[in-house]
Amino acid sequence: MVTLQKVHGSENSFFLLDETQLKQPLTTSQLAAFTKQVTNRQTGWLGGADGVLAITDAPGTAGKMTVVNTDGSLAKLCGNGLRTVARYLSEKTGQSAFKVHTDFADLAVAKQSPLASGVPAYSVEISPVSFAAADLPFANLGVDRIVDTVLPAIHPSLKFTAVAVPNPHLIAFVSKEELASPDLERIGKMLNAKNPYFPEGVNVTFAEILGKDTLFARTYERGVGFTNACGTGMSATTLAFILTHPQEAAFERVNTVYNPGGMVKTMVHHDHERYWIELIGNATVTATITVPDEALESGKLTQATFQPTGEQAAYEQFIDSLPHRDLADTLIEGA
Repeated sequence: MVTLQKVHGSENSFFLLDETQLKQPLTTSQLAAFTKQVTNRQTGWLGGADGVLAITDAPGTAGKMTVVNTDGSLAKLCGNGLRTVARYLSEKTGQSAFKVHTDFADLAVAKQSPLASGVPAYSVEISPVSFAAADLPFANLGVDRIVDTVLPAIHPSLKFTAVAVPNPHLIAFVSKEELASPDLERIGKMLNAKNPYFPEGVNVTFAEILGKDTLFARTYERGVGFTNACGTGMSATTLAFILTHPQEAAFERVNTVYNPGGMVKTMVHHDHERYWIELIGNATVTATITVPDEALESGKLTQATFQPTGEQAAYEQFIDSLPHRDLADTLIEGA
């Protein structure tokens, strides 16, 4: 039997699969097919999810994380998911600080003080960071770097910043009204269909500046669509915030980023021309799932059994106490 977890960071939800439990890891096609099946919002497990987090062994680290989107494609990184992987590996190994391997870097993670009673929290490193057109990639926009730049081909007046962390992100700071407007979905869909500007697609975030070191962010994710939160998106948005609004934000200072699924803390570090972002937030396990090995490999997943953990109630009590829940609820209902 294999035991999986249903997990979330800021309500960005995943099924976590430790493939070291299997005789051999799933093939790429098996993992994609499994992900499409269990994450489906109508027919998947427990109401579906935003993706699957697969863990395998990686020498010199506590393990490797692979992120699979709902459409079966691979994401370069997932900050909210990485926190849940950090928790899983911390509980598995007994370590409180260690590194997790990804295809782009070995990233530092650490256990933090709970956000509230029953709400475990972890910090994770988001890197590497690049503004280069080739790393996003983008083309046909008349620029080779996008920082606080109007892009008429995408929107007539919004100023955008594009940064890879390493997931590609396109960010605009907007009013509360624009945050809830159809523009984010329109732009997200346009740039994640066949288009001449971001040929591999891009995550699009709109963020409202609420005050000093404080944001509300909403993201349309590549390969998924609207999610309650995007960890790399909130990290990239914090960097864009510092670069474009230095009177409101600064390096080495804690930021609070609210989102439809809750809240995270971020801090951007700048050292010898290198940026990296620290992302701190919840790592919640809502259920455990048990399924026979052969059913997992064959895709016949009706034999799974589910056991709730009770942690979701504590998380909901925490987010109900946060500011800006009226805006969050409006955006969730309208998505």
